[in-house]
Amino acid sequence: MLGLLGKRKQTPLLGIDISSTTVKLLELSRTGDKYRVESYAVCSLPQDAVVEKAINDVDGVANAVRSVVAQSRSKLKQVSAAVAGSSVITKLIDMPVGLSDDEMETQLTLEADQYIPYLLEEVALDFEVQNPSAERENMVEVLLAACRRETIDLRVEAIEGADLEAKVIDVEAYAMERAYSLIREHLELKEDSVVAIVDIGATMTTLSVLKDGNTIYTREQLFGGKQLTDEIMRRYGLPLEEAGLAKKQGGLPDDYEPELLNPFRDAVVQQVTRSLQLFFSSSQYNDVDYIIMAGGVSFMDGLSELVQEQLGTPTVVANPFAEMTISPRVNAVALGSDAPAMMIACGLALRSFD
Repeated sequence: MLGLLGKRKQTPLLGIDISSTTVKLLELSRTGDKYRVESYAVCSLPQDAVVEKAINDVDGVANAVRSVVAQSRSKLKQVSAAVAGSSVITKLIDMPVGLSDDEMETQLTLEADQYIPYLLEEVALDFEVQNPSAERENMVEVLLAACRRETIDLRVEAIEGADLEAKVIDVEAYAMERAYSLIREHLELKEDSVVAIVDIGATMTTLSVLKDGNTIYTREQLFGGKQLTDEIMRRYGLPLEEAGLAKKQGGLPDDYEPELLNPFRDAVVQQVTRSLQLFFSSSQYNDVDYIIMAGGVSFMDGLSELVQEQLGTPTVVANPFAEMTISPRVNAVALGSDAPAMMIACGLALRSFD
């Protein structure tokens, strides 16, 4: 069974997040209960190397991974990476108390075809014991996770193509949970707070709702910062790279803010509102206690304030590094700018301490 979930001895791992437009790397160390950022880097991917979280160009991704490792100057060779939650099927199953891992694996493999709509030879399976069963005595809840081997193999191939070893393949939602645990402590949120994390990347927005630190809902939508980049390219005749830089660094004509930026901010608020309404309509909840904005778009000036004002819910921008110390070799200013987009990379790097 492949490591989609856990059960790994402590080993230093590079967290590498392969998104639609970038590869992000993070290395953490820990002393006591304090973390330190040892190295970090971000590198752009070739256009369409990854489309909707699926790798199209293994060599292009491998080159970006190699580049991000060189930039970071990390010496680590073992990697924790992740697949998108939408590519993973999870199921809670009751099983007898007291089974060894090997016995549980055998039984789950025999029964998995009841739960998985693919041929078993096409999927990688993993499992993790959760809690005693609420329904049945002498049983435990076991989380079964299954992902098509092809999805995992392409990530492993890209990582190995950069002369690294894929030690753990996680699920993005669980990486986000781990990173959220740092933010929850920093913001002093109550254990049972219902918190929405809205992760807006270049092409995809993922809403994760957590209660008691566990994900109770996740949904991906096609919407992201690339829409604004595309508008800048069209309006001002800039190539992709220049449009992306101008979006971050400024220097665009005076009509940029009223004509492009403000309508895009409004579109983000609509997207957050719509995503939350879908969650409310499919659950027992009709409110969340907190909204955490993540992803590259969330660092946009005034965006979190606008979301808070429109939705009436306390809203902050994610910074999983708020309580961490930072190695002198890390550019702290750049890390601060990229922090909201580093949630998944952070959750992956935290696998070093499982």
